[in-house]
Amino acid sequence: MPRWTAVLHSCKTARVAKSHPRALTVSRKELLVLELLVANKQLYGLQLVAASRGRLKRGTVYVTLGRMEDKGYIASKLDDPPPGAGGLPRRIYVPTPLGRRMLSAWSSGAKRLVPEFAQ
Repeated sequence: MPRWTAVLHSCKTARVAKSHPRALTVSRKELLVLELLVANKQLYGLQLVAASRGRLKRGTVYVTLGRMEDKGYIASKLDDPPPGAGGLPRRIYVPTPLGRRMLSAWSSGAKRLVPEFAQ
């Protein structure tokens, strides 16, 4: 096996320690959720769907919110139902400092890459 092939093979097959930090990624939907939460301070899932003007769907918003909470971009808590409305408590979502930093980093990076779209 040539030397470089052996090196590449060992890199591909080497196990990564569990304590190794995972690279932070953010999807378009996650950026949209962060933009809406930063602008509105806190929102419920269905409020996010309404505020997105059709860009978020009821069927996927909670999957996205769960993934974002796992990544540490948002936090949530159960809120009491409105008085007299009955029903289950609703979960309210807020951006975390990490989520705010990710939004800021991606926004400033996009402005540098494509300045004509900067507002």
